Amino acid sequence: MTSENDDVARRGSESADRVNASSTVESSGTFAIGHLRVHRIGYGAMQLAGDNVFGPPRDRDEALRVLRAAIKSGINHIDTAQFYGPGTVNEVIREALHPYPSDLAIVSKVAARRDEVGAVLTYDEPDQLRAGIEENLETLGVSQIAAVNLRIMDGSKPGDRFDAQLASLVQARDEGLIGGIGLSNIAREHLHRALAQAQIVCVQNLFNLADQRSLNIVHDCESRGIAFVPFCPLGWPRGVQNEILTSPVLVDIAARLAATPAQIALAWLLELAPNILLIPGTRTRQHLFENIGSGSIRLDEATRSEIDRHFPIVSGS
Repeated sequence: MTSENDDVARRGSESADRVNASSTVESSGTFAIGHLRVHRIGYGAMQLAGDNVFGPPRDRDEALRVLRAAIKSGINHIDTAQFYGPGTVNEVIREALHPYPSDLAIVSKVAARRDEVGAVLTYDEPDQLRAGIEENLETLGVSQIAAVNLRIMDGSKPGDRFDAQLASLVQARDEGLIGGIGLSNIAREHLHRALAQAQIVCVQNLFNLADQRSLNIVHDCESRGIAFVPFCPLGWPRGVQNEILTSPVLVDIAARLAATPAQIALAWLLELAPNILLIPGTRTRQHLFENIGSGSIRLDEATRSEIDRHFPIVSGS
């Protein structure tokens, strides 16, 4: 969060503590990622890396405590990637949690890598995707990852190249290296083409109150029993995030419901569709518990209408 957003969060901190005191992830319900059923509030580990998702954690001890607190709170879905760090986030997850609980779904993604100065580069040829899966397995210390998302890095339309990328993940699944195949940063055409060739267990796209262009994909996934996992559920760290967390409407609603604007935004996502799984990320236990508290918030029809008037649903293709 920016300092401005921290001020907003602090104004609701006392009321948030009251919500968190009796909140658990169980109150959010569950949904399946492949053969594993997970609580709908999970944890996104990206922020455990250093600034710009590069290098070691700012506070390694707190990173370990956050992960252990997440599991103790009942979270059984962690989102990560080998290129977070790179490698350092997976290593922290392993240090904190290995041997892993039997019901923990660790989900990763492939198709990107980092260079020596932290630039994000494509790494999405079929053999590179396979290498990315194997690197995740090694750093996490597992023989299988619950699911791996094929991240579309260049915004390209699906075609023969996409089919070859997908085939690489199908082979990894059939060999038991991954439990299920996911897609990330996609258009509807990618989903429909992929479904003609393989079972898809999850889709991970940008989606939040201020950016609802993937709404049609949310509904496509819902009708097919596919988990939809919005990344940046509170917006990007700058820009859109301010629009959500500093919205006067959300601030007022949060005050009425003894919550924070972030909790209201997350609760809205949970109520939008039953297949939505949240993976909000944080470096601190305080914000972890705040995020978990969103599962206990219920928005009545009048409140949802108020939110929708200020954040109108505008779906993309």
